[in-house]
Amino acid sequence: MKRRNILKYTTIGAAGASLNACRKKIPQPPSKPAQPIINWRMATSWDRYFEILFEGVETLCRSVSTMTEGRFTITPYPGGDLAPPLEVFDAVSTGTVECCHTNTFYSFQKSPALAFGTTLPFGLNAQQQNAWLYKGKGLDTLQNIFSEFNLIGFPAGNSGTQMGGWFRREINTVADLKNLRMRLPGLGGQIMSRLGVNVVTIAGQDIVPALLEGSIDAVEWIGPYDDDTLGLQRAAPYYYYPGWWEPGTTYMVLVNQAEWNKLPSDYQAIFQTAAAEANLKTLARYNAVNGEILERFILGGTKLMPFSPEILDTARKTAFELYEEIASRDATFRDVYSQWQAFREQLFEWNRVSTLSFTDFAYTTVDN
Repeated sequence: MKRRNILKYTTIGAAGASLNACRKKIPQPPSKPAQPIINWRMATSWDRYFEILFEGVETLCRSVSTMTEGRFTITPYPGGDLAPPLEVFDAVSTGTVECCHTNTFYSFQKSPALAFGTTLPFGLNAQQQNAWLYKGKGLDTLQNIFSEFNLIGFPAGNSGTQMGGWFRREINTVADLKNLRMRLPGLGGQIMSRLGVNVVTIAGQDIVPALLEGSIDAVEWIGPYDDDTLGLQRAAPYYYYPGWWEPGTTYMVLVNQAEWNKLPSDYQAIFQTAAAEANLKTLARYNAVNGEILERFILGGTKLMPFSPEILDTARKTAFELYEEIASRDATFRDVYSQWQAFREQLFEWNRVSTLSFTDFAYTTVDN
């Protein structure tokens, strides 16, 4: 063999040996231990006939399972299975159930400031509510309140602006509201009560019979899709808008704080991402289907009616008088209200220039 070939093979062999030596010296990262297997239950405030809301709940649970490769599973239950629909807040707070999906204003009596986690009459629409929660420090503020009840919470759905409800007769003035018997919970009910309405509380399955029998004169529910599920269009002829008491209703997923603290940090991040997905998709679904159902109502004889400026102006004035009264006696509500109101005023100024100017033109010049 020629000398130059011997040198070539010697060089290649040395280089290979050197490379192998280097490879042996490269430290290998330690293998990551498998994440724990965790199974949670989720109580909800909804029957399964709340199809869009329950679809959002299932989206959250499915995404958590998918992103953890089935190691973290959450099983949702309809209202009443694990706890009464309006008591799921307590079930999670006490640790009876790991998490729930609900409206925080159902627990208004525990702390009036919990209403901000859902919506306030004449408050923020869905897009504005998300802006306040995610980027206006609203969610951080609410976490301080949730922590008092051993909870942590995240937005996990929004219905958008709801409708003003179904009425057996026309309502044109504030005087027409006097002695009206209406199913309307929460702050909206308190405001209507101050305007002369007799506010009643009845379960969802009893609403249509009550309207047909005349034991109530009006009812608010959610919007066309959910109202159609109950068949409200067959029980009252007048359908009023807008639902000023719920301009952008946020649905929250609440988690027991002790259970949350047990989760690995990546499970916590995955849970929050899944909640945000449910928040986005629930609102999208409501916006996608409500228009079609409303059109069907009108074709079927429903009379679509706007609340009069007199009613809206009086209700708005009454709403903010009520907020000031609550703030005067509840320090937590006062602190959140002050922060929320400052953000709302600034956001409204921007949206007047951007969104309102566009919609005023575009919605009145729709091309046929």
